[in-house]
Amino acid sequence: MKEKFPGFRPGLAILQVGNRDDSNLYINMKLKAAAEVMPKLLVLKCIASLNGDPAVHGFIVQLPLDSDKPINTEKITNAVAPEKDVDGLSSINAGKLSRGDLGDCFIPCTPKGCMELIRQTGIQVAGKRAVVVGRSKIVGAPMHDLLLWNHATVTTCHSKTSTLAEEVGKADILVVAAGKAEMVKGEWIKPGAIVIDCGINHVPDSTKASGKRVVGDVAYSTAKEKASYITPVPGGVGPMTVAMLMQVRGQIETAGHLYICLWGMLLLTISTLPKQLVDIEISQSCIPKPIDQVAREVGLLPDEVELYGQTKAKVHLSALKRLKNQPDGKYVVVTGITPTPLGEGKSTTTVGLVQALGAHLHQNVFACVRQPSQGPTFGIKGGAAGGGYCQITPMEEFNLHLTGDIHAITAANNLVAAAVDARIFHELTQTDQALYNRLVPSVSGVRKFSDIQIRRLQKLGINKTDPMALTKEEVNLFVRLDIDPGTITWQRVLDTNDRFLRKITIGQSPTEKGFSRMAQFDITVSSEIMAVLALSDGLDDMKKRLGRMVVASSKRGEPVTTDDLGVTGALAVLMRDAVKPNLMQTLEGTPVFVHAGPFANIAHGNSSVLADKIALKLVGKEGFVVTEAGFGADIGMEKFFNIKCRYSGLRPHVVVLVATVRALKMHGGGPAVSNLQLLARGCSNLNKQIQNARMFGVPVVVAVNAFKTDTKAELALVVQMAKEAGAFDAVECTHWAEGGKGAVALAQAVQRASQAPSNFRFLYNVELPVIDKIRLIAQQIYGASDIELLPEAQEKVTLYTKQGFGNLPICMAKTHLSLSHDPEQKGAPAGFILPIRDIRASVGAGFLYPLVGTMSTMPGLPTRPCFYDIDLDPVSGEVNGLF
Repeated sequence: MKEKFPGFRPGLAILQVGNRDDSNLYINMKLKAAAEVMPKLLVLKCIASLNGDPAVHGFIVQLPLDSDKPINTEKITNAVAPEKDVDGLSSINAGKLSRGDLGDCFIPCTPKGCMELIRQTGIQVAGKRAVVVGRSKIVGAPMHDLLLWNHATVTTCHSKTSTLAEEVGKADILVVAAGKAEMVKGEWIKPGAIVIDCGINHVPDSTKASGKRVVGDVAYSTAKEKASYITPVPGGVGPMTVAMLMQVRGQIETAGHLYICLWGMLLLTISTLPKQLVDIEISQSCIPKPIDQVAREVGLLPDEVELYGQTKAKVHLSALKRLKNQPDGKYVVVTGITPTPLGEGKSTTTVGLVQALGAHLHQNVFACVRQPSQGPTFGIKGGAAGGGYCQITPMEEFNLHLTGDIHAITAANNLVAAAVDARIFHELTQTDQALYNRLVPSVSGVRKFSDIQIRRLQKLGINKTDPMALTKEEVNLFVRLDIDPGTITWQRVLDTNDRFLRKITIGQSPTEKGFSRMAQFDITVSSEIMAVLALSDGLDDMKKRLGRMVVASSKRGEPVTTDDLGVTGALAVLMRDAVKPNLMQTLEGTPVFVHAGPFANIAHGNSSVLADKIALKLVGKEGFVVTEAGFGADIGMEKFFNIKCRYSGLRPHVVVLVATVRALKMHGGGPAVSNLQLLARGCSNLNKQIQNARMFGVPVVVAVNAFKTDTKAELALVVQMAKEAGAFDAVECTHWAEGGKGAVALAQAVQRASQAPSNFRFLYNVELPVIDKIRLIAQQIYGASDIELLPEAQEKVTLYTKQGFGNLPICMAKTHLSLSHDPEQKGAPAGFILPIRDIRASVGAGFLYPLVGTMSTMPGLPTRPCFYDIDLDPVSGEVNGLF
């Protein structure tokens, strides 16, 4: 108890009180009630934690419970999961024992030890008359059942049995567990009987230093003269009970090892229908498992799971700490060729692969994917739950709000934006002393720096903690961030494609006293806070990254951070729930983490490090974690390797590269008609992306997503050319139409590839100059001959190098529709000059991001957005039209 709950004390009261007029009376009443109920609740909480912990194979609740408050023992013993009830005291185990199911239950260790002692005499139990004195659930009752099912004729007596001496005298086998010192007299015992004394009692004895001695329930000195076998007290039943416990321990450790290695998961069967259904109809036709069941199946504890309804939950980071010594599973990243505007099915392949591995090959497997943005969901691309019979379900929950992480990022980002402009305004309109008095106010005559203000003082080299001790010069340094409005890089965000917010003027109200400036909105998923969430490896790391975010430069050219603004702690509070990964499931019941959603053509385009790390621990050494990198391999995969893997320390085992015939025909320069020559020419893009993946030293498996319009010859040609280009394997996949069954061959190829040598390496050393790192990516990954830095970008290189940010990794913001900067350039263009128009710094996330060509950070809505088809049925409450 103390190990799991170090603060546990019998009678401990925990109370949360709201605002009430009768608060004193209310508190006293609640304290009295809490003092009576909390010991039981704490014991039950501990038991629930042990029930759910896969590292605990069995446990015993020591009785009687050490509490000065009454606790219902029956409720406590029945709270223990039957499969972990080593004492065999729960109603389920006791019930199985009473009906003779001895091979399907835990047998209490003391009665089991008594039976072993009887067997050691060599006397057969069958046909003998047995008497049990005592009817406790711990010894007497289970002893009766054991003797009965070993074919003895059993009589149970107790202290109030009027003919106790007569009944004892009939016993060939006598077991006494009444708890009364020397209650059974020697003259009562039948000559030659076997006597098992389970009693532990203390009687006065002046000859002992303690003034007392231990005796049993049987008068040993006279009983031994009549019994053929008798157990002494102490030294009889006690050691045998311990031996039985050790025997059970060995059994459950063996069984428990198998439990940890292979999940006992309920898999869902999908029925593919001949009628063509849209994605949301398929999702709504399947009934998912309760999400708490999924959590139990993968080995999460009840205390590690925070339910958001029946179909989604958040997972606490304590799970990662608990599992830190568990070996990691195999790490697989799904990427793709340069896609068409509608995508080529990476999300569908990710889901299909995990359904195949989990539901068909019976491996522990987790999918780790990004949360979709409202921008594409209501814009042109639609949701990101997968498609067909390979989806994360329910897809409307997945695509709409989920647990509110994106909203939390929007709120946090815009708090920073408001803090920037408010600080500029107040510095423009107040003297140093007025600013100081407001920043460090006097409360009840006492002035005190907050923790974040002390950090700012230390950053300024002022080692003082008394607000009255600062000089005028130090006050000036402290209160004046002196932000240069022309250097502000922090923008407001919105999770909607709103092109008219790409450039705006703020500060038009008269209350802002003439302070106005040009600003803009970006889409929320491009916020640096989203990238911070995705790259953090814990709450503390996230808080530090949030504090390092640079929002502007001062007029002296020094970076101004969120910590300087004093907003770091507030950001952490807004993000405290968002940092927990979201648990969902696929149509076939395999688990999925949905966490973070940075855009791949603006940010690094990968789901969270935390989700991957927890999943890798949960699947165990032989399991698989499949994650997806956004857009083509030149964007999402390159950033996955050079940024995400660099910060996480994780090393991938396999790259799955998704390709389609229709996209390769487009890269060949023609329409989607049957033309093998056109297709072969388009495979230049596939070849280049295979080379890009192999450049990092990781085996590549190509998944060719088959469409009904594809011919066998076309599919065979893509498979052949992929292998010739250096892929470990290439497989035709039909998972969109068939679910996991259609990706079994892909899953088997991934299994084989995960055993192949993997010599992972980064593309560049972060210590290289900024320009050299950009050039390496442009030349090696895109095929450019060189780069061109426009004047603004050149100025940023100089500035960021001077500010100490030159050794950060590079996150290229580039169109996803071409290997080059021009979306019209298909296939594998070469020899072009890559223009870099600007460079921005995400210092908290930990990268610099050059803007290539005309890359926009706020997408726009098309003429006919997806929202035309999205509707809510007011009768059923169902969402229609999502895809």
